[in-house]
Amino acid sequence: MLNRGYAYTTIISSKYHGQTLLSHLASLYPHSTAQAWQQNLNNGEVTLNGVTSTGSESVISGQTLVWNRPPWIEPDAPQHFEVLLDDPHLLAVNKPSGLPTLPGGGFLESTLLRLVQKQFPNANPVHRLGRATSGVVLFAKTPLAASILEANWNTPKIQKIYRALAQNIAQHDAYEILTPIGLVPHPRLGSVWAADPSGKPSMSLAKVISRNPSTTTFEVRLHSGRPHQIRIHLASIGHPLVGDPLYGLNGQPLENFPGLPGDGGYFLHAQFLIFRHPITGEEIDLEATLPAGPSAHQQVHCGNQIRVAIES
Repeated sequence: MLNRGYAYTTIISSKYHGQTLLSHLASLYPHSTAQAWQQNLNNGEVTLNGVTSTGSESVISGQTLVWNRPPWIEPDAPQHFEVLLDDPHLLAVNKPSGLPTLPGGGFLESTLLRLVQKQFPNANPVHRLGRATSGVVLFAKTPLAASILEANWNTPKIQKIYRALAQNIAQHDAYEILTPIGLVPHPRLGSVWAADPSGKPSMSLAKVISRNPSTTTFEVRLHSGRPHQIRIHLASIGHPLVGDPLYGLNGQPLENFPGLPGDGGYFLHAQFLIFRHPITGEEIDLEATLPAGPSAHQQVHCGNQIRVAIES
């Protein structure tokens, strides 16, 4: 089923001043080739300051660039969520794996944001989970609740606890992971978040829940909120998530770049979120039940029920 299409709007920054529009589009949206962008231009889909463009124009700092993407069929995604908490200020839901939190990467209507706002129009997410990550997502219904939660999000006031199924057998029972995370070059995307010595300080605490002949189930607590932090951190200590198509043993993108950040195939579940209610001060202890499926069963057979960390 076709969605409604979307107008992607950007303002030309000074560093792109003087580029041809075609080359600018190809660098701004590298998922499509220059030839594909030329076809979009020929179809009249792109405007600069409201004027339909051919692609040969030189862009000028401050111009408004709009790509009016025609309606398209979105990739398949789950169309459900479970409500964990609903009060005048907050909403918490259990997001299924495969459903993006926000629009992007070909998804517009098939997102948790769109599904939630059909029932709760004033709810806006305080954070996001990766598309393949399941578990607790917290929404604020009022500006005051949103402001307080966002200020506290990456502080000890909010505990985020995940479970993850990782490759290889852990030699220790617990790990403090301090691998810095930053943007590294990627030939298909320009750059991706990965382990980077010059990146931003990051901290995760990983505790072994169980070991299998070739895998380890970890409980992971986040003490910072970098993109893909758990995937990168566990990979950086020699334990990439089972089935992760992007990150290898060193926390870097895999050779030959078979995967993109939104690709799934791994098990990561944001099971617990513990914090004080931003308005009432009440302690809130949220738990998202473990999803069914092969990865979940594999973990359950390893031992106790699993907690998985939330990617902020």
